[in-house]
Amino acid sequence: MAEKENEEKGKMTVEEAGRLGGEKGGHKGGEARKRELGHEGYSELGHKGGERVRELVEEGKEAEGEKEK
Repeated sequence: MAEKENEEKGKMTVEEAGRLGGEKGGHKGGEARKRELGHEGYSELGHKGGERVRELVEEGKEAEGEKEK
Protein backbone atom coordinates (compact mmCIF):
# COMPACT_ATOMS: atom_id res chain seq x y z
CA MET A 1 0.00 0.00 0.00
CA ALA A 2 2.82 2.45 0.85
CA GLU A 3 4.48 1.72 -2.47
CA LYS A 4 1.29 2.59 -4.31
CA GLU A 5 1.04 5.91 -2.47
CA ASN A 6 4.64 6.78 -3.35
CA GLU A 7 4.03 6.04 -7.02
CA GLU A 8 0.92 8.19 -7.06
CA LYS A 9 2.67 11.15 -5.44
CA GLY A 10 5.88 10.70 -7.42
CA LYS A 11 8.00 10.44 -4.26
CA MET A 12 10.79 7.98 -3.61
CA THR A 13 11.07 5.43 -0.83
CA VAL A 14 13.41 5.88 2.11
CA GLU A 15 15.66 3.20 0.62
CA GLU A 16 15.83 5.04 -2.71
CA ALA A 17 16.55 8.35 -1.00
CA GLY A 18 19.35 6.80 1.04
CA ARG A 19 20.92 5.28 -2.02
CA LEU A 20 20.69 8.57 -3.90
CA GLY A 21 22.21 10.46 -0.98
CA GLY A 22 25.13 8.04 -0.87
CA GLU A 23 25.71 8.45 -4.59
CA LYS A 24 25.79 12.23 -4.24
CA GLY A 25 28.22 12.06 -1.32
CA GLY A 26 25.67 12.65 1.42
CA HIS A 27 26.72 10.47 4.35
CA LYS A 28 30.47 10.32 4.80
CA GLY A 29 31.04 8.19 7.85
CA GLY A 30 33.56 8.59 10.65
CA GLU A 31 36.75 7.71 8.83
CA ALA A 32 36.19 10.20 6.00
CA ARG A 33 35.30 12.94 8.47
CA LYS A 34 38.39 12.13 10.53
CA ARG A 35 40.58 12.48 7.43
CA GLU A 36 39.00 15.87 6.70
CA LEU A 37 39.39 17.26 10.21
CA GLY A 38 42.58 15.54 11.29
CA HIS A 39 43.10 13.97 14.69
CA GLU A 40 42.77 17.21 16.70
CA GLY A 41 39.68 18.42 14.86
CA TYR A 42 37.96 15.05 15.13
CA SER A 43 38.73 14.92 18.83
CA GLU A 44 37.32 18.43 19.30
CA LEU A 45 34.19 17.45 17.38
CA GLY A 46 33.64 14.50 19.74
CA HIS A 47 34.15 16.72 22.76
CA LYS A 48 31.55 19.21 21.49
CA GLY A 49 29.12 16.38 20.85
CA GLY A 50 29.59 15.08 24.39
CA GLU A 51 28.95 18.53 25.83
CA ARG A 52 25.75 18.84 23.80
CA VAL A 53 24.51 15.45 25.01
CA ARG A 54 25.21 16.50 28.59
CA GLU A 55 23.18 19.71 28.05
CA LEU A 56 20.26 17.79 26.56
CA VAL A 57 20.23 15.30 29.43
CA GLU A 58 20.20 18.15 31.94
CA GLU A 59 17.35 19.89 30.07
CA GLY A 60 15.41 16.63 30.08
CA LYS A 61 15.88 16.18 33.81
CA GLU A 62 14.73 19.74 34.44
CA ALA A 63 11.66 19.23 32.26
CA GLU A 64 10.80 16.02 34.12
CA GLY A 65 11.13 17.85 37.43
CA GLU A 66 8.76 20.58 36.26
CA LYS A 67 6.24 18.02 35.04
CA GLU A 68 6.14 16.26 38.43
CA LYS A 69 5.36 19.50 40.36
